[in-house]
Amino acid sequence: MTSSGEAAHECLAHAIRAALAEAGDPDRAVQQQAYMKSTMPYRGVATAEVRRIVAVELDRPEHRLHDRRDWEAAILGLWDEAAYREERYAATAIARHRTSRLHRAGGALDLWRHLVVTGAWWDLVDEVASHLVRDELLADPGRVAPVMRAWSVDPDMWVRRTAILSQLGAKRALDLDLLRDVIEPNLEGAATAGPGGRQDFFIRKAIGWALRDAARPQPDWVGAFVREHESRMSGLTVREALKHLGG
Repeated sequence: MTSSGEAAHECLAHAIRAALAEAGDPDRAVQQQAYMKSTMPYRGVATAEVRRIVAVELDRPEHRLHDRRDWEAAILGLWDEAAYREERYAATAIARHRTSRLHRAGGALDLWRHLVVTGAWWDLVDEVASHLVRDELLADPGRVAPVMRAWSVDPDMWVRRTAILSQLGAKRALDLDLLRDVIEPNLEGAATAGPGGRQDFFIRKAIGWALRDAARPQPDWVGAFVREHESRMSGLTVREALKHLGG
């Protein structure tokens, strides 16, 4: 406990909110909110500055999160009680910070899913998918890959997008069987598709992005996959997938 009687996570959250308020730019905030089509307002703080603020505060002894319970409380407090979008960016910055490695070691898929479902927009979801979920998948594929297969057919579109993007940046560690298994249930006409058999734009874009990233280590596989499934892919998906293959 701190001298004021606050738990470390409460003290940390208060310090981060105060620093974000001080660093805010009202003009930038208006532009950010319009660009992101966000109902939640912004402070007007750049993402790099949010991460710097979080790093500075986590380095203070009184803000160190010594156990898993305090760590989760810090993330959820900033996320669930956010009045400004940067507070949610700060929550994911805590989760990604080097001091969080020990707390993440046992797995945190339930926490990541909560962030995805309640975040429900690409800026928040993609940060969770391509860093937090991916890192956990690469660290323990035997446990996490079956969860990604289940998430790929989840009723929640953002959970499905997370499964599709969960290997971004995996490079040589890419699991092609898993990639196939999370993409195929989300192609046009699949059971997860909306009216008329068309997938949501964010699913079409995610499939293309995942394939484009996979094409760097596995160009032949991606080319063959697109040829096999092109009739069930939107033009957007195909263009994204083949962007670096000359297709």
